[in-house]
Amino acid sequence: MSFPVGVATVFAGLLIWAVLLVRGLQTGLYRNAIYCGIALMLFMNMGYVINGVPASIASFIGIYDVLMNVGLSPETSAAAVSMCADNACTAWGDVYTQHPAWGAAFYDRFANGPAFRSQLLYGHIVFNSIAFVLLHVQLFRPGYGSNRAAHRVIGKMSFICLTISLVCSVWLASEHGAVQAYGGVLAAYGFYSMAAVVYACAVMGVLALRRGPDGRGVTAHRVWMFRYAGAMWGSFWLFRVLLFFTDPLFRDYEAVAILISIWISAPAGAVLGDLVRRRLDGTTAGTARHRELSGIAN
Repeated sequence: MSFPVGVATVFAGLLIWAVLLVRGLQTGLYRNAIYCGIALMLFMNMGYVINGVPASIASFIGIYDVLMNVGLSPETSAAAVSMCADNACTAWGDVYTQHPAWGAAFYDRFANGPAFRSQLLYGHIVFNSIAFVLLHVQLFRPGYGSNRAAHRVIGKMSFICLTISLVCSVWLASEHGAVQAYGGVLAAYGFYSMAAVVYACAVMGVLALRRGPDGRGVTAHRVWMFRYAGAMWGSFWLFRVLLFFTDPLFRDYEAVAILISIWISAPAGAVLGDLVRRRLDGTTAGTARHRELSGIAN
């Protein structure tokens, strides 16, 4: 077995990210942690484009194999644990022969499924990655003063990429009703709800600006963009981080772990995004600066 470099890189990145998050909590400065999260997301997502879908899914499943197999012997059977043909669904080779059932199903659906299914996955991953990066450009360079024109153009590009990404994801989700390892119909509607939360926050942000360029419109736009950013972080990172804990915790219950991530990640992320915004606005300097830039009278 060759050492799974991709899996090790993700674990190293997660460790660095954890250190930066702790540092951010101590200092109140989170930009480095945000940059690390974005870079790690791009590393994981671009692997699909560079290495192809089956190899990237095997690497992805390899991340969860480690904790899922803690205390699990080869003779043990569990409702949320599965094997796959030739053990091809993991980057660990024969080290781990039992995997999260949702992971084995994920691999089989794309390694042995129609080419169009993989094209939809590529579309979702690529355009979602672009939208994810652009939303941070927008947050770090608000559309005030000389940034207004560029902010508007980038916003339109981001919204188009988000729309394409979510169309692909909803199309894929429409097939999940027959996949029991995902949770069947509950998984399909869960992914619909995830897309709805993300898109609703983005749409509300756009509509807020259309109320007019006055301070209230700008303030509402900013509120919804933080919620949108939180929903995007939740859909990507909270979804995946939750599985580290829920996979081994609920391995005796079919599809419970994956359903928790599907249903909770986006709305919880939106709430967390709003809490971050409130914390930033709670500082005297932050509130004064926002009022000055948005034209809100004191």
